[in-house]
Amino acid sequence: MSEAQWSRRDLLRSGVSASLGAIMHANPSTRTPHSPAVPSGLANEYHKYDGLGLAELIAKKQLTPLELLTAVRQRVELLNPKLNALCHLFFDKAEAQIDQKLGPGPFRGVPFVLKDLGMYLTGTITSAGSRVWKNNVASFDSTLVSRYKKAGLVIFGKSNSPELGLTVTTESVLFGQTRNPWSLERTTGGSSGGSAAIVASRILPMAHGSDGGGSIRIPASCCGIFGFKPTRSRVPLGPSQFEGWNGCSHHHALTISVRDSAALLDASAGQELGSPFFSPAPARPFLDEVANNPGSLRIALITASTTGAPLDPECQKAVSRAAKLCESLGHKVEEAALPINAELLRGAFFTVLQVSLARTLDDAATILGRPVSQQDVETVTWAMTQAATNITSVAYSRAIATLHQIGLAMARFQQNYDVILSPTLSKPPVRLGVLSLSQDPAIYRTAITEFMHSTSLYNATGQPSMSVPLHWTPDGLPVGVMFSGRFGEDALLFRLAAQLEKAQPWANRRPQL
Repeated sequence: MSEAQWSRRDLLRSGVSASLGAIMHANPSTRTPHSPAVPSGLANEYHKYDGLGLAELIAKKQLTPLELLTAVRQRVELLNPKLNALCHLFFDKAEAQIDQKLGPGPFRGVPFVLKDLGMYLTGTITSAGSRVWKNNVASFDSTLVSRYKKAGLVIFGKSNSPELGLTVTTESVLFGQTRNPWSLERTTGGSSGGSAAIVASRILPMAHGSDGGGSIRIPASCCGIFGFKPTRSRVPLGPSQFEGWNGCSHHHALTISVRDSAALLDASAGQELGSPFFSPAPARPFLDEVANNPGSLRIALITASTTGAPLDPECQKAVSRAAKLCESLGHKVEEAALPINAELLRGAFFTVLQVSLARTLDDAATILGRPVSQQDVETVTWAMTQAATNITSVAYSRAIATLHQIGLAMARFQQNYDVILSPTLSKPPVRLGVLSLSQDPAIYRTAITEFMHSTSLYNATGQPSMSVPLHWTPDGLPVGVMFSGRFGEDALLFRLAAQLEKAQPWANRRPQL
């Protein structure tokens, strides 16, 4: 889950009356006068490269940014009708970005999309998957978006998100269901499920995502790709907000390769003026860490869920095999138990979530000129908002203090372990509709409790955490495995991820669409 939370001033400044003329909303077939013919074979070949590989082809002048963008557009036209992964397209803006001179960074000329939640690109809609903001056009670039542009990325669209990132599937009344490339009747996970489907189907080698309770790692698990949630405040969220869900929401990306994730974090990380949080500076570029051996790590194997959900046999098999793989690579793995009260974690986390949601919808009333009503949002969203009215200021303050103490307990626990190994989810990807916000809240609570495992713990503590695609079920569904490190030690996770990628490669495993 992740959060869209804006100040009243920036909601108003975004301006629902702004022109939509520059936006090609869900119309990938639209052509612009500058669209070139695609070089022979490129449309069938570009998806075999990761982001750095594509940037290298451009640097060597084997193709141009415009040719690559056109090839990507053709793949969007082919696959997005099946997947419904993209909700806003603006290839004209992307072409203008190329014409105006691209940033000189490591991904110069590589096409990219933003998740339709919490990030702003001038002149484009950020709707957060909600009818309330369906015409919310930004008048500024988020700090992270500015850094992506400096990295050379060519931004041409927004990926689907459920309403306000409140569930772990990507389905909304506004945009419908996003389908998993491995099985079109299954969920992509959420809330970065649109981005996950884009990467898994090789429309792009990487895409932006956000993670407030697992929303990068969960869709990475469901779609068989690499999902990395950095340490809190490693990636900027401003300037319209500097934290989401009291510091639980973190932004980065879903990728095919580990090195793309590392290089993208190098390009986007760094302290932001005004941020209330600070993450330790890395000793060297994260991309350099990919080539470094992690050494012999002490790994805690924890299979018990913080939700109390039973573990599906395939998820158990995935984590057991991952443990054996780690041992074969020279790491010491031992079973352990979390040093926290899971019930306290759940209570504190959902208190923060509900209060944050209530504030978000209260801010939205400024744009609407009236309070948000039950008819404006989905069923579960409304129920959560109403639940927030019963939360006192003392309970809210206590919830924040509880999350801080959980962070302390985890930091002490990891003095004895370098990494924690656990399932990313309690089940393989479930069928669409099971986790929808449009159903009865009681049914929803049961479904999400049985599906999630322990991803939200690492949002509460701010620790770096990643889902690695190391297992597929007999019927071809991906099952990710989660590795989580100490606060600030993103580098160690990248070293381990690269080692796992080399030992058990996943890039050549791709769905047949």
